[in-house]
Order: sequence, then C-alpha cells, then structure tokens
Amino acid sequence: MLSYMFVLPAMALNVVFFILPFIQTLRVSFYEWSVLGEKNFIFLDNYAALFQDHQFWVSLGFTLKYALFVTPCLFVFAFILALLINGAFAGVNFFRSLYFAPVVISMACCSMVWLWIYNDLYGVLNYILETTGIIDDPILWMNSGETSLPAIIFMITWKMSGFTMLIILAAFQSVDEQVYEAARVDGANKITQFFKITLPLIKPQVALALIMSVTGSVLAFEQFSIMTKGGPSQTTTTIVHYIYNTSFKYFKMGYGSAMTVILLFILGALSFLQYKVLKDPTK
Repeated sequence: MLSYMFVLPAMALNVVFFILPFIQTLRVSFYEWSVLGEKNFIFLDNYAALFQDHQFWVSLGFTLKYALFVTPCLFVFAFILALLINGAFAGVNFFRSLYFAPVVISMACCSMVWLWIYNDLYGVLNYILETTGIIDDPILWMNSGETSLPAIIFMITWKMSGFTMLIILAAFQSVDEQVYEAARVDGANKITQFFKITLPLIKPQVALALIMSVTGSVLAFEQFSIMTKGGPSQTTTTIVHYIYNTSFKYFKMGYGSAMTVILLFILGALSFLQYKVLKDPTK
C-alpha cells in the first residue's frame, strides 16, 4: 500500500495533464468547432481532410527532416562532451556547469539571442565571416530554407546537448570500476573496454537519450516560430507550428485536435520503434 502512495502523485499528474486532455482532444477532433460558435459533430471528416491537406504533409515532412538531422548532431556532440568531462581533473565541475548552462536558458531567449547573431545587418556571425574573408556579402540566414535549417540545428545543438550530455555522463559513471579492472587483467586496452564494456552497459541510457531527443525534435515549435515564423512560404513550418496556427490563429479547433491525435500516434510509433531497436536483447 505504501508503494502505491509514493507513485500516486505522479499518477495524478499524468491523469490531470495527459490522460484527461488527450480524451478531450480526441473528443473535439470529431467536431467542427471554431471556439466561439456551436460544435457540429462530423465524426471522421477532420481525419479524412488530413489526407487532402498538402500543408499538413509538407509540415510533417519538414519536421521529420529536422529530427533526422538534428538528432545525430546533438547526440554526437553530447557524447563527445560527456567523454571529455568524465573523470576527475582540475576544473571538471566548472566545465560540466558551463556545458549544461544553455539548457536552463529558455528556448525563447535562446532564439532571440541567436536571431541577433544571425542578423544580416549587425549580426556577429556575418561580421566574423566577412572580416575573415570567408564571405563577401552578408548571408540572409533566416530568409531561406537552405540556410535557416542548418542555422537552427546549430543553435539547438548548442542549447540542448548539455541535457543529453548529462544523461550519458551519468551512464558512464554508473559502470562499476571493478568491471574495468577485470578487463585490464584479461589484457583489454582502453578501446576494447569502451566498445566491449562501456557501450553495451550504457545502452539503456543511450536509448533514453535518443528517444527524448527525437521526441523533442518532432515537437519543435518555439525556435521556428520565433526565428523563421514558418517562412519563407511556410517551408520551415513544423507540424506543431501548423497545429498552433490552425487551432489558435484560424480557430479550427476540431481540425487542429485531429492533427494533434495523429501526431501523438506518430510519436508513439517512433518511440516504440526506437525501443525495439535499442532495447537490451538479454531482457
């Protein structure tokens, strides 16, 4: 009974902030509702309309493309950082705090700061590139999908790699030192220990970090809303941004709810796929 009491607060939070809103969203998705008017029950018409909505598929495709590119960038950089600060040396706590600091800054603040850095008139980045002779004219970073996507990926890698780094660092430090001692006795070098001992043992934490990274990437909203506003011509509109515009700008709450339900199932499928691929085969 005591164990149930400990998990009760978490269960209550899940019920209040996930299960009940999901049920309400699912219910609204069967209606045509503009918030101020009456709700008209149309059953699956909103879901059927999704197949004919070109912008929905463009937004979904762009979102998956963004997740496909940002996840390995973020994960590789975080892995390198975790390797660098995994140990005891002078100033290690300072570097751990330094690398994690961008995580605690709000996404809105980071987006505004990097929007200033990327500015074509007074941005620091263009100034450095022009001063060093790399470019002759300022680059309009946020005016093209070809430049805005890499720019935002770089910003997100800088901001969020510290969180993934913390998970991987905790995984490194959870490996028992006696395992490494036994491996050294058997003649295993550092490289062999890393690939044969460290990586297999931290696989669950790596899977967690990847699932959280992919989920966060698919739910990207603030950085694109602030930095590109979905442009040019809605080529950088993420699926969450499109749902937001549909629901709260054009007041199509039923249609927006239908897209939200579909997005939830897509996230569930992606998470399940990653779990199946990365799960421990011995369990």
